[in-house]
Amino acid sequence: MDGVVRTRVGYAGGKQKDPTYRSIGDHSETIQIDYDPTRVSYKELLFIFWQNHDPTSRAWSRQYMSAISYHNDEQKKLALETRAFEEKQRNKKIQTEIVPFSKFYPAEDYHQKYQLRQHSDLMGEFKAIYPRDIDFINSTAAARANGYIGGHGTTEQVKATIENLGLSSAGRQRLLAIFKRWKN
Repeated sequence: MDGVVRTRVGYAGGKQKDPTYRSIGDHSETIQIDYDPTRVSYKELLFIFWQNHDPTSRAWSRQYMSAISYHNDEQKKLALETRAFEEKQRNKKIQTEIVPFSKFYPAEDYHQKYQLRQHSDLMGEFKAIYPRDIDFINSTAAARANGYIGGHGTTEQVKATIENLGLSSAGRQRLLAIFKRWKN
């Protein structure tokens, strides 16, 4: 999505220090999104959140619960408003919790950019650009490619940004082919 700068997966919402996938404690799996508010609004991100999962089903464990962590009163207000709107639209109770942000713990490197990691040819190109995992994880280009591989975005967005991802011609063609499979 245009305006999203970086995404990272991790853990939040609990009290345990330094959770891991094997020792998650009372945390939930979550995604951290850094975005440019001049290009995409928080409200737009919330509507994408609501559209991309079923917030009416109750999670079978805290690890997989649906939640929105807000950073300020305006974000809390918008999260509550959009949840109420979704509940009315769906005519079902929304199970998503709206909670204050506490701390985000990034997940292990092998969990980051999971969709992209499933394509060794593209990963090889990104590893050449970003030899250090932290740079790869924090890369806007890798975040975009990971989203496109997952079928997110529009064909116009992919075509407008694909030249700026740092991929070879073959890599760009491969990424576009994977994305198109989602859209067909």
